[in-house]
Amino acid sequence: MTKFNDTLLRAAKGEKTEHTPVWYMRQAGRSQPEYRKIKEKYSLEEITHQPELCAYVTKLPVDNYGVDAAILYKDIVTPLPGMGVDVKIEAGIGPVISNPIRSEKDVDQLQIFNPEEHVPFVLDTIKLLTKEQLNVPLIAFAGAPFTLASYMIEGGPSKNYAKTKSFMVSEPQAWFKLMNKLGDMIIVDLKAQIKAGATAYQLFDSWVGALNHEDYQIFIKPVMTRIFTELKAMNTPSIIFGVGASHLVMDWHELPVDVVGLDWRLPIKQARNLGVTKPVQGNLDPTLLLADWAVIEARTKDIIDQGLEIPGHIFNLGHGVFPSVDPAVLTRLTAFVHEYSSMKMKLHS
Repeated sequence: MTKFNDTLLRAAKGEKTEHTPVWYMRQAGRSQPEYRKIKEKYSLEEITHQPELCAYVTKLPVDNYGVDAAILYKDIVTPLPGMGVDVKIEAGIGPVISNPIRSEKDVDQLQIFNPEEHVPFVLDTIKLLTKEQLNVPLIAFAGAPFTLASYMIEGGPSKNYAKTKSFMVSEPQAWFKLMNKLGDMIIVDLKAQIKAGATAYQLFDSWVGALNHEDYQIFIKPVMTRIFTELKAMNTPSIIFGVGASHLVMDWHELPVDVVGLDWRLPIKQARNLGVTKPVQGNLDPTLLLADWAVIEARTKDIIDQGLEIPGHIFNLGHGVFPSVDPAVLTRLTAFVHEYSSMKMKLHS
């Protein structure tokens, strides 16, 4: 195996690197022809339950694009069946839950999650990747409490999270009980993924941008603080990310998290001006991957230039790769990020 590439791990600690590390959310799957062929035969759940196949899908973008990290191929709802949640991932819809939470009694009935018992296939995939296959960090991940709760209460994806927010403010005792149960699950899940070999982790709070600043501080921030605090002992770089949550960026910065993920709405320079001094991740608008290369290059240069002002920038998209993106564009973009950032760092060294 070639020398281990720890560029992302060093950037996550705010250390100087030889180039800006890059990976892409949803890089494993979707737009890759090899993955599409696999999906003709297997569902997401079936792939994740086969460690060798799942490891192949996870490693594919590292081989194809030359990115500086792999992210485990699975879904944020993968642990929920272990808690007694009847969830299915429906094609074209997303997670659909047939026993949604409607009362405190439903929260009380949630079971204690045991990674070794409930998701051994996930841990086996991580061991396969980190012991034999990868020469870059493997990013473990989990869904954050609000985002998981939104699926569990709404019964599936939502545009306004009305049931979730109503439950949160009208049933606060049940809500905090749910947050604590999900917090416990996330902590043991990520600890198990890290012990199996993952070398960084990202908490996806994909839909928390639906909340205002005050509600976030009251109903979400305490459990998020507890999760990151308890995981600090693992000595593993941590990243937080959500969509449409620019108004919460300083709340995130105050959490005991290492890297603040930015979606495409908030420029890095603006985040710095707001007071974000921690390493940041982001944040090319994923729709621009469908534009002409000249546009992609110009926007990428701007993002890298902003990221280089303070050590600690991980290049990524402001959300996930679209299925319609040409894989060749991601290969070209990865090489460009490496070359351009390396050149700029040498000029200023």
